[in-house]
Amino acid sequence: PALVLQSHVDVVPTGDLDRWVDRDPWSGVIRDGAVHGRGACDMKAGAAANLAVVRALRASGVTLERPIAVHAVVSEEDGGLGAFATMLRGHRGEAAVITEPTSGRVVTANAGALTFELRVHGLATHGSSRLAGHSAFEAFLPVHAALADLERERNARPHPLLDGNPLPYPISIGTVRTGDWASSVPDLLVAEGRLGVRLGEEPVAARAALEAAVDDACRRDAWLRDHPVEVSWPGGQFASGAIDPAHPLVHEVLASVRAVEGRDAALGAAPYGSDLRLYAGMGGIPTLHYGPGDVRLAHGPHEQVDIAEVVRVTRSLAVLAARRCAARV
Repeated sequence: PALVLQSHVDVVPTGDLDRWVDRDPWSGVIRDGAVHGRGACDMKAGAAANLAVVRALRASGVTLERPIAVHAVVSEEDGGLGAFATMLRGHRGEAAVITEPTSGRVVTANAGALTFELRVHGLATHGSSRLAGHSAFEAFLPVHAALADLERERNARPHPLLDGNPLPYPISIGTVRTGDWASSVPDLLVAEGRLGVRLGEEPVAARAALEAAVDDACRRDAWLRDHPVEVSWPGGQFASGAIDPAHPLVHEVLASVRAVEGRDAALGAAPYGSDLRLYAGMGGIPTLHYGPGDVRLAHGPHEQVDIAEVVRVTRSLAVLAARRCAARV
């Protein structure tokens, strides 16, 4: 195919239902010109835009001299197994646009994200005699502080494409599980999080940086010296990815946006991991992001996407597809 339009159809969990306005994250309710609900922004809007492009081309009656393909994959959120399987089966193309939410920008690079797990050991005892044991929660605190220091260090000199982002490479703890009884000192804490991978950084180097920070925290702590934290890397392992901003695909997307909206879209980079690195790396396909929505609303209880923005993006992608696939009447 001359063009692949790609999206993922999986979503993250809903979180606390009480934080949603109508307590129904699956309602898809339309309010104030926007579709609300889990996955509205990340990324059912992009999936809808891709399908609408093909529908519009068919309805227009044009003939495509070169084919277009739509990929709708699973398992992006936990590492990209759907995209991996798609590439493994040989479903490639000359160029690809992943319609992740980009807030009107054309995103030519994205950071990576590596899921990690920390197992912190303590010594259980009765809560009334806690000094006879050692809380795994308290043992975790210096490790968490070390990760905060590492985050500051890794974000001190961001890539120019991410210069406007206040935290381009976050280290975020997403889950913490510890203790099984209120009056017992917990003997195990398991924390899971994500480590931002810098643009152009090899994942092995990013992992080594986090492991070194944890090891250093253990050496500095009397308890952790004898009970070191265990680090593992389950789940999603996203490398960073990029396309040369001078690539013809970038200019074609910019021209399509200009033709539809009469504006010059800004180029940028995204701080999140995506399937881009699999399409560009494993697949060898020039790939970028351009899609409806604001990623800051993704994964939260206020997730939504503006309908007018979905329509604008769809029109721009339809122009791109018609031009790249040599549509004729």
